[in-house]
Amino acid sequence: MNIAFLGAGAWGTALASHAAAAHEVVLWGRDAAQLAAIASTRSNDAYLPGVALSARLAVEPDFERAAAHGMDTPDSLVIVATPVAGLREMTRRLAARRGGRLRMLWLCKGFEAGTQALPHQMVRAELAAAGVADGSVDYGVLSGPSFAREVAAGLPCALTVAGRSPGLADLAQAAFHHHAMRIYGSDDLIGVEVGGAVKNVLAIATGASDGLGLGLNARAALITRGLAEMTRLGLALGGRAETFMGLAGVGDLILTATGDLSRNRKVGRELAAGKTLDQILAELGHVAEGVRCAQAVAALAEASGVEMPITRAVCAVLFEGLAVSDAVSRLLQRDARDE
Repeated sequence: MNIAFLGAGAWGTALASHAAAAHEVVLWGRDAAQLAAIASTRSNDAYLPGVALSARLAVEPDFERAAAHGMDTPDSLVIVATPVAGLREMTRRLAARRGGRLRMLWLCKGFEAGTQALPHQMVRAELAAAGVADGSVDYGVLSGPSFAREVAAGLPCALTVAGRSPGLADLAQAAFHHHAMRIYGSDDLIGVEVGGAVKNVLAIATGASDGLGLGLNARAALITRGLAEMTRLGLALGGRAETFMGLAGVGDLILTATGDLSRNRKVGRELAAGKTLDQILAELGHVAEGVRCAQAVAALAEASGVEMPITRAVCAVLFEGLAVSDAVSRLLQRDARDE
């Protein structure tokens, strides 16, 4: 099958390299020089230094040709591999293209800053604004516990695909369920997206706890109570409880909160070390979606009447100048309650 990846960051490149082992895959990105380097060296040194990419992966600097590759055959697929902030623009560009049927998955995780919209709400709004009839486009999300470097290295990984039609899940499984990757289908688009967004915020909290040396007991407590927060918000927004006990919920939370390849966990650790948020983001060199969407998560929780004390503490540290140690004290001083 034909697959077009739009976005040449770490995750898009890693997944494109995996898919290229079994399919005809092209990779497009905004930076023509970066794409030329990938084509020449078979490595994305900006995001995955030292990792060899599939020799079958084709690089396509022209957006229209890349989009055509992912739209113009019956079993073609477009993968949007931008951060949440780039999803609307990419959807507009695809919706404006005439010819071919759009089957679209996105890899980003988070809520949109300002609107507090989930990715599927952003996509639906942009398609409607472009005059694209609802139901004429198959779209969904591919999510779950996945570090790009490990996927690019061919290590085992399991993900969840959630979309608006069973046919899209079948297509995603045909695209990625091979070699060391397993793909599980779901029809809970909201739950999968909420899990992917909230786990990044909770990983900042867990990283801060570890950075302060609070121990493994504290880490386990934060993950467990964080999962409760994630589930409460997800249910309030229309997700299903079982989703949060799966790959896109607890699975992704455990990985992001404990794995040292996690950018969001690193943000928490660096905050605990006394660095400012501006310093951390400048040194990181990659997007940390938990920072971008923490306020949206807190606002949605308040609007929905959902209690999320860990999330509120993260927001206070990130944006209100609260010291990490003081945020911990606030959480420890909360009244006793039933689990």
